Amino acid sequence: MTFPAKWGALEAHYSTKMRDLRLRQLFAEDPQRGERFTIDVLGLYFDYSKHRITTETVGLLIDLAQQCELRKHIDAMFAGEKINITENRAVLHVALRAPRDEQIFVDGKDVVPEVHAVLDRMAAFCEQVRSGAWKGHTGKRIRNVINIGIGGSDLGPVMAYEALKYYSQRDLTFRFVSNVDGTDFVEATRDLDAEETLFIVSSKTFTTLETMTNARSAREWTLASLKNEKAVAKHFVAVSTNTAKVEEFGIDSANMFGFWDWVGGRYSMDSAIGLSTMIAIGPQQFRDMLGGFHAMDEHFRTTPFERNLPVLMGLLAVWYNDFFDAQTVAVLPYEQYLKRFPAYLQQLTMESNGKHVTLQGAKVDYQTGPIYWGEPGTNGQHSFYQLIHQGTKLIPCDFIGFMKALNPLGNHHDLLLANVFAQAEALAFGKTTEEVKASGTPDWLAPHKTFEGNRPSTTILADRLTPETLGKLIALYEHSVFTQGTIWEIDSFDQWGVELGKVLAERIIPELATPEPTGNAEPPLQHDSSTNALIQRYRDGKRK
Repeated sequence: MTFPAKWGALEAHYSTKMRDLRLRQLFAEDPQRGERFTIDVLGLYFDYSKHRITTETVGLLIDLAQQCELRKHIDAMFAGEKINITENRAVLHVALRAPRDEQIFVDGKDVVPEVHAVLDRMAAFCEQVRSGAWKGHTGKRIRNVINIGIGGSDLGPVMAYEALKYYSQRDLTFRFVSNVDGTDFVEATRDLDAEETLFIVSSKTFTTLETMTNARSAREWTLASLKNEKAVAKHFVAVSTNTAKVEEFGIDSANMFGFWDWVGGRYSMDSAIGLSTMIAIGPQQFRDMLGGFHAMDEHFRTTPFERNLPVLMGLLAVWYNDFFDAQTVAVLPYEQYLKRFPAYLQQLTMESNGKHVTLQGAKVDYQTGPIYWGEPGTNGQHSFYQLIHQGTKLIPCDFIGFMKALNPLGNHHDLLLANVFAQAEALAFGKTTEEVKASGTPDWLAPHKTFEGNRPSTTILADRLTPETLGKLIALYEHSVFTQGTIWEIDSFDQWGVELGKVLAERIIPELATPEPTGNAEPPLQHDSSTNALIQRYRDGKRK
């Protein structure tokens, strides 16, 4: 692997000073390291002292960011420039959480008034549902809300609902359908009454295959019970921009909530895509979440790089990905409500930076986006932490914890946070063979109980999980992704990699349909021999 010329100083620093340097030594040489490599801002305490870095490392990483003109790129994004060059689009998820009195322009038009107009319409609708004023076709109030979407139209809403369930209106049931596997829809609706169920269909074009397949099944399920086409208008709303398709489906366009082509799907949970979130937690709590997003946006936009949380997080990801060959990052929230946060980050990070060519279309000869994954603690400790501690792969970890529990119960929270601190300490410092033997372990067993340590981690602490804090955490990772993409000189905002499979699936769908009993022959197969054989086996299996 080779690096661009501007990476040269960092490459020399890594190979001559950092490759084999151990965290034990760094902490021994600097007793104040645990205080110096921390940032306390926006209610987040960001401890990055357990990383394999020195002050020189940080300086060189920031120099690299400056050479890559990160500040210029940040300013371009916030100014509404079309930095998504392959789709000729602005990238303005930051406008979704801008205050009413801000101005953000796209093609000479201030988009902030439109954003708040949609938020106000959402709020009015949500209050109707939450209060019971919105009635279904038979006059019953809505008690069940099902969001139908996929990708960013599902991962954001379901993550936010789970994360903020503590704040949700508990006499309402929320479910989420995304998979085209019929089981997803059937299980979501199995115990529900159609008279009390509202579907939110989220698709920008109202043509997304999985979403519209599920939406049509939802329509059939509703009408099977309510027997009247007019019922659709009372039991379906849309998050879309395609008025004609929405009305054709039977949804009143007055109940269509729009968004814009400068909002990427994986950055859209704070747009109308978050309608289910707003119904769950209420308009004010939703606006509190937007306030958290905006606070991190402004921090990212204005703070010098050496104290800038998303910049430092992004640069550390580049440091391990490209110099230590760390292929993954584990995100480990010690908060059960954040159980879907790692899954949400998978799309955010991997759809954004899973790219193999530069902005100019040249093939990269260095590593780009790492794999993000994780589970809540302490569950993960009894699952995959064994590999993180004693395996052969280097896996940087992000630990996320909160000082106060939302559901205090005995000493549970003390035990939870003790594990956060203990795991980060164990990863960093390990346990040498000599230390193992000194505790009475026989020589033959000592290698098995030795922990190499020197495994890097960040610990992020906040007071408690609130809508505002969730907004800050999401924006932190959003802007970290942007930082990484800027360093790698890739387009973090397109996603052409998802297109080919979609096109091929559309071709295969009619080849799987059961022929009419008129004796018509099945369509001929013209794929590779493996795909042909799989399709034929499926056809044969359907006939048995």
